[in-house]
Amino acid sequence: MEKMYYTIGEVAEMLGENTSLVRFWATTYSEFIKPVRNKKGNRLFTSADVANYKIIHHLVKERGMTLEGARKRMHDNKEGEDKTVDIMASLNRIKAQLVEIRDMIE
Repeated sequence: MEKMYYTIGEVAEMLGENTSLVRFWATTYSEFIKPVRNKKGNRLFTSADVANYKIIHHLVKERGMTLEGARKRMHDNKEGEDKTVDIMASLNRIKAQLVEIRDMIE
């Protein structure tokens, strides 16, 4: 069962980044990431926000795009259907399964 909201710490852990970067990207990419705040004022992110974070992370950290270049790519991809991140995650899962099978055979 998928959670409704994720804390900034959970998002940072998913991305392997620190919370200050997650906070910075929430501000920098406010048109794509729209956290709600709880009564304490803490940011809470939806699964759509997390998906956008993963795309931004892929574009900036893995592909080496500038912040503005990533923003343009996100705008050009209005439906949010950039599947590169999903494909990479699937390939990594398949690779892990294959390595596990290989290790069982050896």
